[in-house]
Amino acid sequence: MAKVTAAGRERAVAWAFVVGQFVLIGLLAFWHPRHRWSLPDALDTAAKVAAAVGLAWMAVGAVSLGRSLTALPLPLEHATLRVGGLYRLSRHPIYTGLITAGWSWALRGEAIGPLVVAVALTALLAAKARFEEEALRMKFPEYARYSARTPRFWPVGPLKRLGRGTSA
Repeated sequence: MAKVTAAGRERAVAWAFVVGQFVLIGLLAFWHPRHRWSLPDALDTAAKVAAAVGLAWMAVGAVSLGRSLTALPLPLEHATLRVGGLYRLSRHPIYTGLITAGWSWALRGEAIGPLVVAVALTALLAAKARFEEEALRMKFPEYARYSARTPRFWPVGPLKRLGRGTSA
């Protein structure tokens, strides 16, 4: 029987986060509930705008990572710590954009099921971010100082306080 190392367990957990994330995104994208409520036009428009902003935020965050980009919440061997651009405003702009877009899609799903999926996606990405931050602290000694001054997710308003946590 093969011996499972700490690194092997860490990698398995990282892959579980990625698989779970894509399953939940798929549910949000393709779930069409039968029993729906009607969303007021203004709220529907606001949700569309929020989804577009979330997707743009996510795309800019991904492009900013360059060769350091990976779906796994483990830094690549050649990765460098990004602290400028969107990363000056949010430690996890890709997750922030995905959560924002996910809640927008869930709201536009006009049913309770997609909202439950959005809650699950938010919880999964928050846990994934904490897991990733532990790996980043190990790789980059300056990460602790960066995380103390930069919110985890949203850079504005009351949501800024929600993402302020720096502990794993």
